[in-house]
Amino acid sequence: MNEIFMITPLLIISGGILLSLIVEMFYKKSEIILPWLSIAIFISAAYYSLLTAYREGVVFNSMLAVGGLVHIFYFIFNFGAAIVVLLSIDHIKKVGIYFGEFYILMQSAVLGMMFLSGAKDLVMVFIGLEQMSVCFYILTGFNRKRSSSNEAALKYFLLGAFASGFVVYGMALIYGAVGSLSIPSVSFYLINQSPSIIFIVGLLLFIIGFSFKIAAVPFHMWVPDVYQGAPTTVTAFMSTGGKAAAFSALLVVLVPVFSNLAKNNFIPLLSVLAVITMLYGSIVAIAQIDLKRMLAYSSIAHAGYMIIGLAAGNQNGVTGIVFYLAAYTFMNLGAFGVISMVEAKDNSHVDLQSYTGLAAKYPLLAAMLTIFMFALAGIPPFAGFFGKYFVFISAIEANLTWLAIIGVISSAISAYFYLRVVVVMYFKSTDSPIDVEPSYYALLGIFISALLVLVMGLFPNSIIQLISFFVG
Repeated sequence: MNEIFMITPLLIISGGILLSLIVEMFYKKSEIILPWLSIAIFISAAYYSLLTAYREGVVFNSMLAVGGLVHIFYFIFNFGAAIVVLLSIDHIKKVGIYFGEFYILMQSAVLGMMFLSGAKDLVMVFIGLEQMSVCFYILTGFNRKRSSSNEAALKYFLLGAFASGFVVYGMALIYGAVGSLSIPSVSFYLINQSPSIIFIVGLLLFIIGFSFKIAAVPFHMWVPDVYQGAPTTVTAFMSTGGKAAAFSALLVVLVPVFSNLAKNNFIPLLSVLAVITMLYGSIVAIAQIDLKRMLAYSSIAHAGYMIIGLAAGNQNGVTGIVFYLAAYTFMNLGAFGVISMVEAKDNSHVDLQSYTGLAAKYPLLAAMLTIFMFALAGIPPFAGFFGKYFVFISAIEANLTWLAIIGVISSAISAYFYLRVVVVMYFKSTDSPIDVEPSYYALLGIFISALLVLVMGLFPNSIIQLISFFVG
């Protein structure tokens, strides 16, 4: 009975999926009920996760961890998904994909994310990864009447399957070296003996596979086209929940491994990966006119900042990554929420020119987008600044000061393309301003995101102390 209480967040989402399927099968207008049912499911799971975070343990024959940091990730996934539902209610009507299955796929993707963050065995990592990824492939191509959406889904599927192959082959080699796929068994193996070349290669392949998922250079090639072609709220969901889940899996596997390696030979690899990912994302984003592509390259750069925390490999690095993921989730959701409102039925009005003079006609939308641009640029007192600050500090503590300096330089470069959006909205005018269809649900989601970005920026120590309590 105690185990059932421990896995209640998973049961809430699983039961919600089954209930949603029943509603979809037997009620003709399921798309009216399912968004509100989904919000209730996500909020319930998020609230219960925070409420029971202090109850740490393992379930399912020690294959899945619950409580602690795992429940912090549960909150990020579920609360973020609830905001995505608010953003999607009117948007999917506007673009002609008003179907109940949309929300069921979202729920299934969140369940996969939860498996990833709580995995204590590499088998659970793979199950969670595939459940999340398959749902994302379908959601990316959900607007099946648009060729760009179909193209994005196919690219994502092919490269995602390729990345999964790396993960599975890496797992096979780790099993060959250790004789088990249990993460504690891998840690025990490293305590008692030096890692073999088979183990090193297996772990390298595992990191490469997840580098696709977090959009690290040079495994980023799918990101701009997929983010641009997918429905905007799906892009918001993938770029936040999907990235957070992939990083949670890396933390689950790499932190125990790195802490038991006598000499961490992966620090140079992760440091180089962080540098090229940050700089490439920041520099290429400058040339982008389409805001979805700009945020795609921005997403690549932010992955680079978070890899700094992995390279540092200390407790502050882990804490910084978790804080950064929470901040990034709400910054990006808000930015994509504004884009989804400005976007027209035919998927136009996503270019920078469309935002000319937006502040004059829609001051609230412009103000919200300004908050998110400042936060993404890392300007205090918003959450984005402290996300970068904590990972840079962890690098300095790990004697990787040069990596933190490059991170600051990359952040300064990225400020240009974020602030350019603000300049266009406030300091340029047009004779033909665009019309935005009002969506009070989307505005609520955007407002909640902005509020969380401000709260995390004004009270970062409280959140860091909470995360540190579970990391320690």
